[in-house]
Amino acid sequence: MLKKILSKSIAIALLSLSASAVFAGEVEVLHFWTSGGEAKSAAELKKMLEAKGHTWKDFAVAGGGGENAMTVLKSRVVSGNPPSAAQIKGPTIQEWGDEGVLTNLNSVAESEKWNDLLPSVVADAMKYKGNYVAAPVNVHRVNWMWLNPAVFKKAGAEIPKTWDELFAAADKIKAAGLTAIAHGGQPWQDATTFESIVLGTAGADFYRKAFVDLDPASLDSEAMVKAFDMLRKTKGYTDKDAPGREWNMATAMLINDKAAIQFMGDWAKGEFTAAKKEAGKDFLCMPAPGTAGMFTFNIDSFAMFELKDEKNKAAQVDLAKTIMEPGFQEVFNLNKGSIPARLNMDMAKFDTCAKDSSAEFVKSAADKTLVPSMAHGMAMFSAVQGAVYDTVTKFYNDDAMSSKDAAKALASAVKAAQTK
Repeated sequence: MLKKILSKSIAIALLSLSASAVFAGEVEVLHFWTSGGEAKSAAELKKMLEAKGHTWKDFAVAGGGGENAMTVLKSRVVSGNPPSAAQIKGPTIQEWGDEGVLTNLNSVAESEKWNDLLPSVVADAMKYKGNYVAAPVNVHRVNWMWLNPAVFKKAGAEIPKTWDELFAAADKIKAAGLTAIAHGGQPWQDATTFESIVLGTAGADFYRKAFVDLDPASLDSEAMVKAFDMLRKTKGYTDKDAPGREWNMATAMLINDKAAIQFMGDWAKGEFTAAKKEAGKDFLCMPAPGTAGMFTFNIDSFAMFELKDEKNKAAQVDLAKTIMEPGFQEVFNLNKGSIPARLNMDMAKFDTCAKDSSAEFVKSAADKTLVPSMAHGMAMFSAVQGAVYDTVTKFYNDDAMSSKDAAKALASAVKAAQTK
């Protein structure tokens, strides 16, 4: 009898192992999460997928705010060898959909009830012609201002809420021999600061006309001239080593008490968290001046590419399911600094910054002050975004270029990019 029971148990175990081997596949995931907090978040997804019996092939491409990763992705797709999933977002998903290389995720979306679990603004961004082709991992608020209160205290400066207060504080910080504004001189970082300035000085309606509707009169307007003026003024409070600096190195300046302020999305919080810093004590999070009650969003997502291997297709489906599971949405966003894309999540474990972000996301959607991030690929197609990047960065690096000329150049560059 004992032999029969053991034989049966072994047979069941072997059958189970055989079944998992049959359905186990590989997912190759292209992403650009390479900083401390980001890499830790990606590792959680890998761990959860491997727990389901699949193999994770990591394809991380650092730098450029994702620009480098997109260059690599294009070469892979053109060669007929796409990854299982790639970190893509916003209108870029539509561009890849037009190429006919994305796979349809409707079956998993329907079985997992994604339409009920996602805010409409998130769900719509994950679809191509009404069909799900991507899975969202989070929602980032971009218009954050991060502050080191110890640096403010050392310089005898007040925590600012307006641009005038910010520049008054920056003067004191600069006089104390510290860097007032930590910045990385890269096009996407220049654009990140600029979009918060436009939102804070001109409001959500103007922002939408300029960066979503691409209205020529708004792009070349006095309001845009004022925003360029403000951008140039912020540059005066950065340090000489800013050009080419990666964003997380700028965040490290705040972490190490070398700088006071950084304009960056809430992925910066992941760096503070990784460094064991406490929100409200070691660092502060506030909306960029003038942007309280408004929300520029950036949704990280994985678009899924059409595959041939059936095992890898099954692994791809499990990847999509895992991304939307509450356990992943919680642990990923706790590490990343963002908030869950999935609705009705328990926010008890999240800090005050994330709780504020979650509340503002819902409120700004109702108040129509929720706008897609221009700097982070949510507002416009990549060619137009590139034209904006080029103009903003040219102005930022050329002190001889006037704000009026920059606004005129911006309107012309956007128009040219639209006709290509």
